[in-house]
Amino acid sequence: MPLYLTQFSYTPETWARLAKNPEDRREAAKSYIESVGGKLHGFWYAFGEYDAYSLWEAPDNVSMATVAIAISTGGALSKFETTVLLTVEETLEALGRVASVRYRPPGASEAH
Repeated sequence: MPLYLTQFSYTPETWARLAKNPEDRREAAKSYIESVGGKLHGFWYAFGEYDAYSLWEAPDNVSMATVAIAISTGGALSKFETTVLLTVEETLEALGRVASVRYRPPGASEAH
């Protein structure tokens, strides 16, 4: 199953609610991804551009998009991004196929 990295930040109102009533959000995250047949591999808080990161496994992009949309529309987050992660093997396969793509940079003349 594909892996996905999500990066997100809470709104100030969400942080205020959590400060007043601390809650381990890993269980909620786990239930969201399991509802589409996936698995939560990790959940971390961080300093920096995003407040938190999570690593998910989902059956496909549509399943992960379903979870991402549901979370994003809930109003608790100020930003939410999802990155599809490739395995080393998938990247090696893609590298092996590069030669089959006849890319031409913009403005360059056709190779003859």
